Amino acid sequence: MKTFVKLLALGAAAGALLVPAGAARAQMLITGNDEKVWFDETGKTVNQPPGKDTVSIIDIHDPAKPRIIANLPLMNTIIGPPVNLAITPDQHLALVANSLDWVKDGEGWKGVPDNKIYVIDLTASPPVQIATVEAGKQPSGMAINRAGTLALVANRADDTVSVLSIDGKNVKPAGTVSVATQPTAAVAAPPPALPAAVAITPDGKRALVVKSGASRVGLLDIDGQKVSNAQVDGKNYDMATGLNPLNVQVTPDGKLAIVNNIGGGQDGQVDTVGIIDLEASPPRVVDQVVVGDGPEGLAMSPAGGYAASLILNGTGGTPKTAFYRHEKSYVALLKIDGKSVRKVAQADVGGLAEGIAFSPDGRYLYVANFVDSDIDILRLEGDTLTKVASFPLPGHPASMRGSTP
Repeated sequence: MKTFVKLLALGAAAGALLVPAGAARAQMLITGNDEKVWFDETGKTVNQPPGKDTVSIIDIHDPAKPRIIANLPLMNTIIGPPVNLAITPDQHLALVANSLDWVKDGEGWKGVPDNKIYVIDLTASPPVQIATVEAGKQPSGMAINRAGTLALVANRADDTVSVLSIDGKNVKPAGTVSVATQPTAAVAAPPPALPAAVAITPDGKRALVVKSGASRVGLLDIDGQKVSNAQVDGKNYDMATGLNPLNVQVTPDGKLAIVNNIGGGQDGQVDTVGIIDLEASPPRVVDQVVVGDGPEGLAMSPAGGYAASLILNGTGGTPKTAFYRHEKSYVALLKIDGKSVRKVAQADVGGLAEGIAFSPDGRYLYVANFVDSDIDILRLEGDTLTKVASFPLPGHPASMRGSTP
């Protein structure tokens, strides 16, 4: 596989204005584009020099015709789940975690844990970075509460979750909670937790943190800006959701959570999503749904009723001779009916599809394709997904999130 970069003439879009305060708000996507990592013909990762990464801010007010309103020169990485960024509910700020710094390694380059969170003012015209705050080591998955006052960041390299307070455009560290796997009578030296993603319940009182290293999802209690491990029978409460969980999202009504279990990665074996009943006391896994080989991106429709699990399907970083090699990733559409979740459809997208997001009304789905440097736009009609367009990006999208009402 040869490295290539698609060029995009931004033209007037680069200087386009956001809708003024008081008018109808723009609906946005944000992507983190990694230009440092590629894969050769054997599937081996090839690390390239830094300096070309970008974060793209995209207006989707016309859902089938997105337009880029800013490209910010900020470092990003494909390493880790594609949820290392988020937009506040009022769409005033975006937060972007840079999981890895890039350093020389002999004649080449390698990633080492970073701790930076970039703060972007989305009300500026065009949007601009206004601050950098620090989290823990290798900040990965991120979530912002519905009130827009609190962000949680899963720090993969030090088994913690950082708490950030949000007050207008001011973002400050507000604490850290350890989510390290606890020893038991049977396991005196448990594996590292490797927290990869986090999701906050709609009422803002609880959060779920994915511990990929331990194949568990932990439960956190939230009281204002105080975050702690939930206790059951005097112990931190974890749930075994499946092999190697990587991503988690909560339904808009707060009744269920869905967890992508990536298993052995892209290996030709089917993987599942775990279904957590959040109304149970304590919450627990109540089902597993088969979705395909390598579920990584995960999105929940803000309108309810549907979720979408993005299946890597042996597309990027796999040898061309591998039996599980494919040219296209695909979306597994999941229908949610009460506490029942089932796969109802799938649709092909581009290669090594990472980020995925619904439009705020739930009628469109956006899929960011790393190999193809673009976004596929799919329309949801009933239980059917139909591709309606593709939108080019100025780099290779490693992560993506959308604004929610």
